Parts: sequence; C-alpha cells; structure tokens
Amino acid sequence: MATQIEVMFAERLSDRKRRLEEAVYRSNSPEDVRQLLQEVDRALDKIGKGTYGLCETCKEPIETDRLNMDPLVRYCIDHLSSSEQRALEHDISTARDIQVGLLPRKSITLPGWQSAYHYEPLGPVSGDYCDIILNETRPNSFFFIVGDVTGKGIAASILMSQLHATFRTLAQTGIPLGEIMQRANRIFCEASLVTHFATLVCGLADKNGNVEISNAGHCLPVVVKSDAIDTIPSSGLPLGISCDVKYKSSMLELVHGDRIVVYTDGLSEAADESGELYSEERLKSLLKTTESSAASDLLAASLKDLGRFIGNSKRSDDLTILVLQKV
Repeated sequence: MATQIEVMFAERLSDRKRRLEEAVYRSNSPEDVRQLLQEVDRALDKIGKGTYGLCETCKEPIETDRLNMDPLVRYCIDHLSSSEQRALEHDISTARDIQVGLLPRKSITLPGWQSAYHYEPLGPVSGDYCDIILNETRPNSFFFIVGDVTGKGIAASILMSQLHATFRTLAQTGIPLGEIMQRANRIFCEASLVTHFATLVCGLADKNGNVEISNAGHCLPVVVKSDAIDTIPSSGLPLGISCDVKYKSSMLELVHGDRIVVYTDGLSEAADESGELYSEERLKSLLKTTESSAASDLLAASLKDLGRFIGNSKRSDDLTILVLQKV
C-alpha cells in the first residue's frame, strides 16, 4: 500500500506527465519532451513497485530535500557524477547568498527601539526565518518576525524565502496582525507540501512601546521587564497545518529598558555532552542577570552562555536569536 508521501509524489508526477503530454504537440523539440515523459513514467513505475526515492546505485534513500525540488532525481548525493556534483554545489552556494541577502540589515534604525540578532544555519542554508520590516502604512512602527520551517537544507530554505516574501507583502497592506497571520497561513498551506509546516512569531511594535504579538506554535518569546520576566504563549497552530486557522494576539506596553527575546529551538533544544537541553528556563535565568545590558550585549551574552553550555557537543539545528530593547 502506497504511503502518503508516495501518493503525494505520484500526484505531482502525474500532473507533470499531463503537462508534458500537452507540450509534445507545441514543442519545437518534441523528442526532448518525450525523453522527459519517459523519465516520469519510470518514476511512476518505481512508485508502483515501492522503489521510488531509492538511489539507483546504492539503493539507499535519496535526500528528501532533493526529491522535493526534483521528483525525477535518481541518485543520492554520494553517487552524483562530477558535473552533477559541481552543479549542486553551485546551486547551494547561490541559495546561501540569496538567503543571506534576505536578512534584515544589522544597521537598521527602529523608532524607539534597539535591535540585535544572530542567524546561524546548521549547514549552507537554513529553514530559520528572521526579519524586521519598517511599516509604511503605520508610521513609527515596525514588524519583527522569527520562524522555523520544519526540516533543514534547500527545501526548508525555499519555504523560508516564501515566508519572507509573503510577510513583506502583507506587512504593507494595513490589515490587522491576526489577519496577516491568517492570510500568511493560507498562502503557506496552499503552496507547501503536506510534510512541511512553520512555527512563527510575528509582532508589531511602535515607538511608544506598544507591542502586539501573535505566536503560531513557536518557542515562547521572553519579555523582560524591570520587575518581571514573562513569556508569550502560543495562540494558534503552526503555519501549514490547516488552511482555516484564526490567530489571536497579545498586547504589551513596554517602557525604557524592557526587552523582548525571540529565538528558535536551535537555542532552547541545544544539548550538552550529556544530552541535557539548554531550555527556556536557563535562558530566563541568564536574562535576569543581564538587566542593564544593551540589545547587542545581551545577544553576545546569550551566545557565550550557549557555547559554554554545549561545550564540545555538536549543534543539531539552525540557530536564530532576535533581541529588541525599548530605548
């Protein structure tokens, strides 16, 4: 019996076959199209036999990210030809450069706030999402967003880029934050695979310290005030789980020196050599001891504490931390 993943790829391949069959009659090079049709038929035959997604050389599973990008892939990375390996390396390098270009400027000036962030992919590209968007429709305010697409590698980075474009567009419409989240979820849900979803925090802050935050199943943002440390609970499902989700938000009033720390689970779920997790509680303990630090100093302290905690153990996930401080 075919798995849900095999059914998904069968539907994608069948749709590609239909389009290629139509293209045969319009193409100036019908033989090239017929060759692609043969590759699609070969892939569909493998699904029927239960061998789809296995490398034709070593019979081991092909990387899922690569199948998502091209369902006709026949070999795992270890068994690519030299020219295919060079082409893949070029594509990954280009994807990395594009992703770095999507990050907010380190020197961005925010109305009434300081910002600092750290963005560290586990590999060449990342499924983490971090952005700060100055709001043209609401003067003296800005959006801040941190998210995490399931998985790693190129497929996750493509979906991260999709989220970037979606929120950049919706942020300038002037619609309420909850509706922005609802529309972004629908777009992501309709455009991504059933195997992918994204946890995400989106906030809208103004120069007076008023902050509205919506949390779609993400790690709980930490709000540091002079007399208390609180977290912002999740108010809706991750993006991509269901197309029909409504999102609630929390309202905050922050004053000079108050801070918001938003991060991905590359921080809270980082493990030391014994397997113990860094955790939200350790982060909150650190924040209690750095009350007078500027945003950049607090970020540096967080990274230093994380490095001290994990020691010689290797990271297993992308890492993003965003610090906002009211000034």
